[in-house]
Amino acid sequence: MIVEYIRYTISDGQHEAFEKAYRLAAEPLAASAHCLGYELSRATEEPGSYILRIEWDSAEGHMQGFRRSPEFRRFFQHIQPYVGDIQEMRHYELTGVRSG
Repeated sequence: MIVEYIRYTISDGQHEAFEKAYRLAAEPLAASAHCLGYELSRATEEPGSYILRIEWDSAEGHMQGFRRSPEFRRFFQHIQPYVGDIQEMRHYELTGVRSG
């Protein structure tokens, strides 16, 4: 498994539309066999700062499987207006340091 983090800075007045776009984009994301789970979080101190966390079966599953699929095209239709608001997008591998 690999974890992708995407950090966004969303302008005031766009928060509701951004969250709605991700609620709609969640359907094709969840339909992908490569997506193991996801969550969108917003900073309490800075409401325009969001982090999307997606668990993928592998980097290849994400980059080759999902990105070349019809699910990706449907996903991207919803989030495309916010691509320019991405501050960081990276894949991370888990370490052995964790709770429980």
